[in-house]
Amino acid sequence: MQTVEELINWLNSVGRILGDETLVVSHYCSALRELGVPLSRVRIGQNYSNPLISAWGIIWTPKGTQKYTVPITIRHSGAWHGSPFEYVVKTRSCLRKRLVDVDLSKMHEVYRELKEGGATDFLAMPLEYGDGSVQGSSFCTEHADGFSQNNIRTLEATRHALSSALEPIAMRESQRSLLRTYMGDAPAREIDNGNIKRGEHITVSAAILFADLRGFTAKSEVWPAAKLLDIMGDYFDMVVNPIRANGGDVLKFMGDGVLAIFEATPGAENACNSAVEAATQAIANLDIYNSNASEEKREQIEFVIGIDFGEVTFGNIGSPDRLDFTVVGSAVNVASRVQSLCKTLDEQILITTNVQGYAPVRVETLGLQSLKGLAEEVEVFRIRRRTH
Repeated sequence: MQTVEELINWLNSVGRILGDETLVVSHYCSALRELGVPLSRVRIGQNYSNPLISAWGIIWTPKGTQKYTVPITIRHSGAWHGSPFEYVVKTRSCLRKRLVDVDLSKMHEVYRELKEGGATDFLAMPLEYGDGSVQGSSFCTEHADGFSQNNIRTLEATRHALSSALEPIAMRESQRSLLRTYMGDAPAREIDNGNIKRGEHITVSAAILFADLRGFTAKSEVWPAAKLLDIMGDYFDMVVNPIRANGGDVLKFMGDGVLAIFEATPGAENACNSAVEAATQAIANLDIYNSNASEEKREQIEFVIGIDFGEVTFGNIGSPDRLDFTVVGSAVNVASRVQSLCKTLDEQILITTNVQGYAPVRVETLGLQSLKGLAEEVEVFRIRRRTH
């Protein structure tokens, strides 16, 4: 890279359509060093349009480039308040701090951390996008004299072009994160791959898990809305975290119900084992929750889980102007009915023969059972509780 103008042109052309944030930032930082800017560390932060994740970003050093994510809780902590990124985002202006011969004891902890890591000078700049949002970028050097005025002019001259290169990547990242948050990983992947026409579908083998909160209707009549929502949040945490930890995908929240899918990749045994493990972990979470609730004289709750395995159809259904990405098939219906059967048989988890045949867990048959809407009876099994 010979000149600043060539770097700007690269960012506005090749960089803008490159589609890879690590490659863009890596090329940008390497080019700046070739132009004489003595960079030792660069961080580019990007806000998510997502209620669960605060931000993502790129950290560059001469040793490599890596991506990171930031949980939403950071926005309410000292790591954000008073930080240079908060300053540039709110003021849309640059911020420079020399890190030598200055008392950093009363400054934000990030400055102390950078100085301890060898940084001598720090510059933060806003990156402004076309939708009005502002992102943060920061640049450090370990050069004894810090950044020169020419270095700073180079950084400021290229920041708008850097914004141009990163904005389309950030928009796609936010879109994907929103799809994953509201629709689940598998639907988000299919939509991102362009499978968005009504009626488009794929057929997969999968374990289907249904969970349902017991007594929800009665509780909703007497509990205040705030209390009801808090307890539902606790319930969803107890169920969803094990599902995701075991490779499952939550497709829907249906009032107090949870529909999850465990695709048979690499095989049926893996899917069934994962679904059963998620269910047993969820019930273990419930035991802990209710034990604490009893000690603290809070309301205890109960939920039930049904699991079946089989071939299901995964895709878009709906009207011409309103689509839903969902899963349909016999296994979905059976899992839902088996979950309802838990309440009749006073069980917490029930699985079908289809699951029991693949999952080597200790079970006890409850015999053939009639399920609403199904012509044939289905054998169901309770999972014996683990003993330690």
